[in-house]
Amino acid sequence: MSNTPGMLNMEPGDFKKAMRHSAGAVALVTVGREDGRRTGLTATAVCSLSDDPPSLLVCVNRSASAHPRIREERCFGVSFLSEEQVPLALTFSGQKGVEGDDRFGFGHWTTRVTRAPVLQDAIVSFDCDLRQEFETRTHSVFVGEVRHVGIRCEAQPLVYLRGAFHGVQALRDAMSLGDIKARKLSWSSFS
Repeated sequence: MSNTPGMLNMEPGDFKKAMRHSAGAVALVTVGREDGRRTGLTATAVCSLSDDPPSLLVCVNRSASAHPRIREERCFGVSFLSEEQVPLALTFSGQKGVEGDDRFGFGHWTTRVTRAPVLQDAIVSFDCDLRQEFETRTHSVFVGEVRHVGIRCEAQPLVYLRGAFHGVQALRDAMSLGDIKARKLSWSSFS
């Protein structure tokens, strides 16, 4: 790798490998007001943008079936999954061989203000109008203004880390109490 400022010499796949170490909440991004025309994808590139107006950023690959549909319908749903919903994450990521509207044969779906599909038993669901779009080489960044929020607080979130899905409790259990005490001691030396 070059150390020249401004030069980008990265081996193919290095960025993806690095990002696998950054945990992300798992969401389904869905679109389609009509049965038979719905589609969606599994995403971890979803985050809040602002609370005034309430809005989200959603990054979608331009080759995804949902991409042109979001542009066409000008709305989308975002449903954050719980650890029990790994099969849905796999289905919407294409790993189960199920495509398009057939993906909605799994889970309990509803619609809200925009009529975009949202998962009824998601930890949190957002019904969004598309307000802005920014293109990069391979993805579009969609800015969705939130029109409705559904919240189910009792479930544990699903996280994607190091190429696999994990429940938060499983990540907690993997850490021993000794690890936590050692971390507290090491951090206390900085204060």
